[in-house]
Amino acid sequence: MAITLNHTIVHAKDPEATAAFLTEILGLAPPRQLGYFTVVQVGDTSLDLIRGGDPISSRHFAFLVSEDEFDEIFDRLRQRGLTYWADPFHKEPGQINHWDDGRGLYFDDPNGHRLEIITRPYGSGGLEAKHPNPLLSR
Repeated sequence: MAITLNHTIVHAKDPEATAAFLTEILGLAPPRQLGYFTVVQVGDTSLDLIRGGDPISSRHFAFLVSEDEFDEIFDRLRQRGLTYWADPFHKEPGQINHWDDGRGLYFDDPNGHRLEIITRPYGSGGLEAKHPNPLLSR
């Protein structure tokens, strides 16, 4: 059996609202309750949201999506008037990146977690890509 990530626990100020945000923006199935957790299923892995106190320690979650899914998520972000960036450091607002000759962008959830959608895995374009991932040059 191959090892896969089954779930990870994510602290949220309001787990139900955070789960609704994630499922609506990403176009996922509605969340479900499992004991203390509000569960968002992302493929074979779940994000198990649990109420956390202040401050919430910010984490990063990257979602690999198809080109069509990228367009749909991007439309939902713009419809909500949410800020997005081409980079993880929030220095390029209102832009998307084309690393690995795909598309990617970053946005924040209501708890300050950094979310990312990408259409190509990091480094998949190699150094031959028209837009190589900047991590490859380090």
